[in-house]
Amino acid sequence: MTRTVQVVRTTVLICTLSLCAFFSKAQSIATANGKFEVGLGLGPLIFLGDLGGGLGKGTYFVKDVNLPVTKMAKGLFISYHPTEWLGFRIALNHGVLEGADSLIKEKGGAETYRYVRNLSFRSSLLEAYGAVEFYPTVFFEEYEELKGKVRPYGVVGLGIFKFKPQTQYRSPNGTTRWVDLEPLQIEGQGMTEYPERPRYKLTSMEIPLGMGIKWYAKENMYLGFEVMHRKTFTDYVDDLSNDYINPALYDKYLTPENAVIAKTVQNNKLNSGPSSQGGTFFIGEQRGNTKNKDSYFSSILRFGWRLFDNSDAAGMGCPKW
Repeated sequence: MTRTVQVVRTTVLICTLSLCAFFSKAQSIATANGKFEVGLGLGPLIFLGDLGGGLGKGTYFVKDVNLPVTKMAKGLFISYHPTEWLGFRIALNHGVLEGADSLIKEKGGAETYRYVRNLSFRSSLLEAYGAVEFYPTVFFEEYEELKGKVRPYGVVGLGIFKFKPQTQYRSPNGTTRWVDLEPLQIEGQGMTEYPERPRYKLTSMEIPLGMGIKWYAKENMYLGFEVMHRKTFTDYVDDLSNDYINPALYDKYLTPENAVIAKTVQNNKLNSGPSSQGGTFFIGEQRGNTKNKDSYFSSILRFGWRLFDNSDAAGMGCPKW
């Protein structure tokens, strides 16, 4: 019995010392300048959807970026690093998305349809997401200090964002103002004549996916640059997805004032005049593209700080041998 107790005690001691050695090594990497990072970001936010774009067929790539309507986004983030090669991030960002067909450099190709369509929008955007960060080069680093290090990384997550599409409405008296588009049911959303088109929600899920790089100017401070794409699950960030409906339906479902606004902003084609004034357009003609959801991306300059250095964790680890 005594021998068994001694064996158990010896085994426990060996396991304890092994764990202490492991966590001591982990601490030297993961908590040298803290496991938590906080910071802020600033950079352009760019819409990729039905509106605007470049020459040829519309895509969801950089060729369809319209810089004149690109607005700056700003945000805050906090990250937790259980180890140096892995991080968990929570972020909150705010910005504005815009698109305009009038910015297309029309040259008689596939872009002509979008240019003649002549629609535009803007939408405020508030997003929150959680993401996982992966730092592959950590496994090849030869020293523990952070100052001067450059670390590339990848990031993927899941989030939610809130949007509010608007467009400019020119009233009969010549004044111009921004109007909310969702309440106008422009493409028949919520109308019994179009049961397959429910009213869309002003919040949607998103999948953020991107890559970036960090440069540690100090042990507890870094500068970074990150490009992140957001795949969304809505096609109505720009209030544009389907085809033109009969404008007479606006009188049935909307107030007299909103019906006039809807008829005007529904069809703004060049050389046709707004539909409220009897302009030429075709009911059922393509207005947007239902095959692809909207997306957007950001190019963010990041400023981050590490919290809780060794002095904050004194006495909290295993004894040093």
